[in-house]
Amino acid sequence: MKTTIINKLKEIEITNNIKILFACESGSRGWEFPSPDSDYDVRFIYVGPLNFYLSVLEKDDHLGFPINDELDIYGWDLRKVLKLIKKSNTTPFEWLQSPIVYSEQENFKNDLWQLCQSYFYRKTNINHYLGIAHGALATIVNEDEIKIKKLFYVLRPLLSAKWCLDKETIAPMTIGPLLTLMPENLKVMVEELIALKAELAESFMVKIDSNLKIYINEQFEICRNAAMKLPKESFEAEMLDTFFRNTIMSYDN
Repeated sequence: MKTTIINKLKEIEITNNIKILFACESGSRGWEFPSPDSDYDVRFIYVGPLNFYLSVLEKDDHLGFPINDELDIYGWDLRKVLKLIKKSNTTPFEWLQSPIVYSEQENFKNDLWQLCQSYFYRKTNINHYLGIAHGALATIVNEDEIKIKKLFYVLRPLLSAKWCLDKETIAPMTIGPLLTLMPENLKVMVEELIALKAELAESFMVKIDSNLKIYINEQFEICRNAAMKLPKESFEAEMLDTFFRNTIMSYDN
């Protein structure tokens, strides 16, 4: 599949007259808890030729393609990515940490990742992750039954929010480091669930252990209450503008 993905990315570059600067795996494979029926969520950052950015007209800032049973490919223009970073959006933060990289221009990922550190805002990140966890919690039926996929849509975002709160840094993308925040008995329990998920369809229903459910509810409230008290922050765009100009000039044909 990796060869298929790389070839598809090359085709996208040629067809759309763009340069892909970075392409990675997102979703459950990138988070390191896939199921046998997990598709491939490929995400990429690209730039167009200089003239693309010198128009008075608004241009599309993303590229999407039909999804098939295995492959979901989507890309964002660099300017869109930088705008999101200015807002401390978690999506670029996660992409740049993906353990599965399909394409990367020299130094691009590392340079952009270093830039991201200056745009981390705990309140925004915590609230984003809690929103995902809250939505997944709403799918619980019969008080403690949930699809195994949705359970991890509770656990990973919740632990990401806790990481942002406790560590005061951008949360890791993969679940392994996040599990270190949990009590050992619950950590072992979740590791067993990851192993189980690797063998089951994502729609498989599981019962949430009572101790795990208590932990989830307690940590959700702790993070929510703490985020409400965090001060408001804003960021200047100067460093992002410089990065943007330097990058588009470097790759202009």
